[in-house]
Amino acid sequence: MELVYDAAALIGAERNSVDLLALHEAALRAGVLPMVPAAVLGQVWRGTSRQARLSRLLTGCQVLPLDEITAREGGVLCGKAKTSDIVDAVVVVLASRYHAGVVTSDRSDLEVLAAALPVTLSVYDV
Repeated sequence: MELVYDAAALIGAERNSVDLLALHEAALRAGVLPMVPAAVLGQVWRGTSRQARLSRLLTGCQVLPLDEITAREGGVLCGKAKTSDIVDAVVVVLASRYHAGVVTSDRSDLEVLAAALPVTLSVYDV
């Protein structure tokens, strides 16, 4: 199964989360290259030396750009779900598009968004 990381997953990498790192390594061993929406990366990236673990994690990820189509789909999803977090919406849009699971610690926020779509979202808590 494909994976999309949200901000909590990237923060988990920074904090050396055993659960996140084990999930990431298992994905890589299975030939899965986890996806990181560029908007998520922007949420957590500060460019400090303390983010060395995050930098290492990102070498085993595919960073997906926020293009116009995805931005519009995220905005529509926010409207349907009556929320305003476009970054979370983009995570759900991409997970839906690629039939991917989401790695997060914000299960409830993502489930509200997913409920506005005709898909079932697989969530991996970290």
